[in-house]
Amino acid sequence: MFQTPTDYPAWLPQLLNYVSNLLGLSINWADFGAVLLILWAVVIFTLIATAAITSVTFLVLMERKVLAWMTQRKGPNRVGPWGTLQTFADALKLLFKEDIMVTGQDKFLFTMAPAIFFLPAFVFFGLIPFTDQLLAVALPAGALFVFAISSISMVGVVLAGWASNNKYSLLGGMRSAAQAISYEIPLVMAVLAVVLFTGSMNISQIVQAQQGPFWNWYGFLLTPLTLAIFFISALAEVNRIPFDLPEAESELVSGYNTEYSGMKFALFFLAEYASLFAMSAFTTAFFLGGYHSPTGFFLMELITGQGVANITGLAQLGLQVEMLFWFMIKTYAFIFLAMWIRGTLPRLKPDQLMGFSWKFLIPLSLVNIFAIAIEKYIMLPGGKPALQSLPLLNTQTLAPWLGWVVAAVFIFWLFFLLMSRLLSEKLEARLARR
Repeated sequence: MFQTPTDYPAWLPQLLNYVSNLLGLSINWADFGAVLLILWAVVIFTLIATAAITSVTFLVLMERKVLAWMTQRKGPNRVGPWGTLQTFADALKLLFKEDIMVTGQDKFLFTMAPAIFFLPAFVFFGLIPFTDQLLAVALPAGALFVFAISSISMVGVVLAGWASNNKYSLLGGMRSAAQAISYEIPLVMAVLAVVLFTGSMNISQIVQAQQGPFWNWYGFLLTPLTLAIFFISALAEVNRIPFDLPEAESELVSGYNTEYSGMKFALFFLAEYASLFAMSAFTTAFFLGGYHSPTGFFLMELITGQGVANITGLAQLGLQVEMLFWFMIKTYAFIFLAMWIRGTLPRLKPDQLMGFSWKFLIPLSLVNIFAIAIEKYIMLPGGKPALQSLPLLNTQTLAPWLGWVVAAVFIFWLFFLLMSRLLSEKLEARLARR
């Protein structure tokens, strides 16, 4: 298990020694620690880049399919089987599209802005604990670093608006800066509540603290309000509807990216989806136990009869795949929710968007931190015995009930979603027969 940026897996020198022996070279790679460190960094960040590009490509197609399903359309269905190659066709078109720059633009900043906007989204993937071993960097203050680096993307948006020499683009950039300042405060305060409860800013340790059945996850154990505040603020941070004011077509002719074309425009587009995936992944890590199974144990533990720490060999590979499966399922659940919101809610007005943060979310975040501090005090070993003895405040009895209530609400929501879709299809068929 490698949890620091100076570690590399034990199998790496063994694999290189095996390859060297096949080539007839007698090299003991264990003696070249610095080389192994650099090589592992290249490998892990290549995997991160591949994962980022693959996930973004899939998310674009997924959103078009999901929105088509919700609005009872077919969506992409021409290019490739079931339209699966439509995203690749769009990428190919943007790749060969002319890069247009007009007189009066600051050409250097105009070119650098998309890269600055995309950079934080790429860095995010190196901080996500996909499994207990599939992690590039585990910073001691990782939770703080995530939201420090996310602010850089807003610099790219403002630069794009200013360098475009277009008043609509400039307005879009200024809107984005105001929105980022407003919604970063409740976003960080929601994470601060998690850090307060855990006692650590290390994202891997926060995930480990949620080990066990689903009622140990912070989305259930902490006030559910924390999860709601974080998710709403995360949607605003990545400019998703109903918080997409920087890209308002009806009033800004698209916004900060109005003057962009070709691959520069594609970088803005890709960064938005990469940030959506990253924020959904961090939501999973902070509130839904990360890669932990909702049952409290993994299938590989049942098959091998051993604990997670004792599983080795191919069983360890199977365990990593199972952890990755649970992490991705939870992450894509939040992504689907974000897409559902996009297909349901209209765009907010600027005064509504700013007022919602400053008048509602930020005061609510302060109240929430106060509630989490009280909950933490009750759960401390040195807390007052009188408080610990109250059944309603005993987390060992309260948390499972709270978890089952949330699970029942989720099952009801899923049933309602499927039934509404079925009834609408029957109604459509009945109207078609008329």
